[in-house]
Amino acid sequence: MAKVDVYNIAKEKVGSVDLDEATFGVEVKEHLFHLVVRAQLAARRQGTHATKQRAMVAGGGRKPWKQKGTGRARQGSTRAPHWRGGGSVFGPQPRSHAFMVNKKVRRAALKCALSRRAGESAMVVIDQFALAEAKTKHFRGFMKSFGFDSLLVVIPAADEKVQLAARNIPGVTVLPVTGLNVYDVLRHKNLAVAQGALEPIVARLSGNEVSNG
Repeated sequence: MAKVDVYNIAKEKVGSVDLDEATFGVEVKEHLFHLVVRAQLAARRQGTHATKQRAMVAGGGRKPWKQKGTGRARQGSTRAPHWRGGGSVFGPQPRSHAFMVNKKVRRAALKCALSRRAGESAMVVIDQFALAEAKTKHFRGFMKSFGFDSLLVVIPAADEKVQLAARNIPGVTVLPVTGLNVYDVLRHKNLAVAQGALEPIVARLSGNEVSNG
């Protein structure tokens, strides 16, 4: 197991902890990132886009002119696709863009993402995110101590004080262990993990806990 230092939010070393090699020290496989991130972003799409087909457009029930004798091309309805105001042909309809990725693949991709940040020395372990108040200035002070600008914070469980303090800072995301995902790990340059979140992360990715990402 790799041993890493544990800091408080003032960047004072307060101890050390062993990182699980099977979670934070695996071989990074780029193709897993591509597959899982595509699946995550596809699942976020609303898929509510829609156009009216010929049967949905109002009007057009009456034949605009008789079939023969007018010198004009025969027409059956003013709602035909080639008429202005007519229905669309093969236009988009509401649908889900989501596609399934195996749970083993999702877990493997998240292990790879965590291993990449650990291997880049872009991951720090914090003893606990104990803020005096839910104020942005306190969270900014923590970021300034470490020199962070783009940061993903992982905490054991939802903490309203930490989430409120960080929500107005661009480039910062706070997630509980249950919300940890590949996309957010990769899109932030740095990763700060609360010491209390390490064991739940390992449990989740070892299959001892139901995973959603």
